[in-house]
Amino acid sequence: MSVPWRACAEGAIVVCRLTPKGGRDAIEGVATLSDGAVVLACRVRAAPQDGEANAALCRLIARAVGVAASRARVAAGAKARIKQVALSGHPAELIAALALSVA
Repeated sequence: MSVPWRACAEGAIVVCRLTPKGGRDAIEGVATLSDGAVVLACRVRAAPQDGEANAALCRLIARAVGVAASRARVAAGAKARIKQVALSGHPAELIAALALSVA
């Protein structure tokens, strides 16, 4: 099975499908979209206005891998459901923490 993250020079990139106003903040696991893309399905309580849902997603992903929220940012897809979240840090450690967080 493919994974929705990859290592990069600065750390890791996580491809997420975000559901804002989802009732709770949670990572629901790895999902495959109809086009075959593999994403990390996430939901947050925050509404998709003024970047609140994006900030909540960054906090959720950072908490899942055990890093500070300031080390996570939306790198692509700020106004779309499919987003790329960039995590800064040691790539191997981030990838291992991501794998544990969805296991």
